[in-house]
Amino acid sequence: MRTSKFRGTGLRAAAALLAAGLGAALPGSVPGALAQGTPAQGTPAQGTPGAAPAAGNGANLERLQGFRTTGTSAEIETVPQDGRRADQLRRNLRRIRLPEGFRIELYAVVPDARHMAVGPSSGVVFVGTRKQRVWAVTDRDRDRVADEVKVFAPSVPFSIPNGVCFSADGVLYVAERNRVLAFPAAEFFYEGPDVAAETVVAQGQLIPPSEESFNHSARVCRIGPDNKLYVALGQPFNVPPPAKRELFDRHGIGGIVRMNRDGSEREVYARGIRNSVGMDFRPGTGELWFTDNQVDGMGDDRPPGEINRATRAGQNFGFPWYGGGTVRTAEYARETPPADAVPPVAEMAPHAADLGMVFYTGRMFPEAYRGAIFDAQHGSWNRTRAVGARVMVSFLNPDGSLRESRPFAEGWLDEENNEYMGRIADVAMLADGSLLVSDDSAGAIYRISYGERN
Repeated sequence: MRTSKFRGTGLRAAAALLAAGLGAALPGSVPGALAQGTPAQGTPAQGTPGAAPAAGNGANLERLQGFRTTGTSAEIETVPQDGRRADQLRRNLRRIRLPEGFRIELYAVVPDARHMAVGPSSGVVFVGTRKQRVWAVTDRDRDRVADEVKVFAPSVPFSIPNGVCFSADGVLYVAERNRVLAFPAAEFFYEGPDVAAETVVAQGQLIPPSEESFNHSARVCRIGPDNKLYVALGQPFNVPPPAKRELFDRHGIGGIVRMNRDGSEREVYARGIRNSVGMDFRPGTGELWFTDNQVDGMGDDRPPGEINRATRAGQNFGFPWYGGGTVRTAEYARETPPADAVPPVAEMAPHAADLGMVFYTGRMFPEAYRGAIFDAQHGSWNRTRAVGARVMVSFLNPDGSLRESRPFAEGWLDEENNEYMGRIADVAMLADGSLLVSDDSAGAIYRISYGERN
């Protein structure tokens, strides 16, 4: 692969130059390349994606790294935000139960909506999926309802781009099944089909290609207070065979890896994790907290799900010796677990599938919620009676121990019919302190606010 223009300047400098419209000042940049593909703010054309660009999907990323056009159609696929589907989603929300003073509304119709990253300067919400698309969700008039949902970076072929996260200086990272890309000034370029891009971890180098799987391949990412990139790597098995242990341990599969933002100096930060699909840093502590989905096939009521706390690099969280909490797996029952295995801070409902999580730092909600954890329970697939499909809130003591965990928003599970009306995947916070909730089953993002009136 050719050397990217960003390598010589660094992602942070590149983002600053690009956002200022000074791309031509970068050494060796292509004159005029940044002027195309960034139409003025307004209502873009709706329709389906155009024909495949002449450069071909395999070459598009290299062209974007060189600030060159790809020939992708300027017509970007958009999602209607009104009509029968949106009306039904609003009706479904009437059944959602919240604490007194809170309200929930439809924020956007977003197919397959999973993890979300809110742009630090524009408030545009970038949304990952377990398919091939990343969406850009824009509230142009700031009425806290999205006006436009369209495909982000249509010239880039994605593979399970579930994990999206922003750095404080405005670089969007997308963690795929086996690649990590960065998009400096994503908030500036998302209006057009071509976006400035950088390869952080090349295709086939996040995990060995031999270990690529359709299972547990939805990655998540965060930028830590140390300005490093953290990526969770779920392992593909229910319980992995011992023969895989050395390989997985070496690459951080079934763990969390940490690296510089350009992909260098990669290390395994945490091990003993089955499949984490949500993490956040506790404000003021530098501690990485994460959810973990636990072993299936052990009955309706065990093992519990987990919320974990990593206080330093190198800790082991007990899987596969423990299937969840202190419940041992049958496959490793005869082995002695690591003596230093770290137990979870919170044991969650068995098989509820806790996914995305966020520490609440906003000012809109009552003071009691400041510093609490909101997490998304996706819902069970292998219980006799379904459980989950709700937003949980967990309150912590000052020392980080759990004080209480309880449902915050629930009602997407029709318990009478044992049927899901939605499956909650992630939570994120807008600048005003309201909470966004994604639903990958209904294909929507909801907004929870406090104290607002019609």
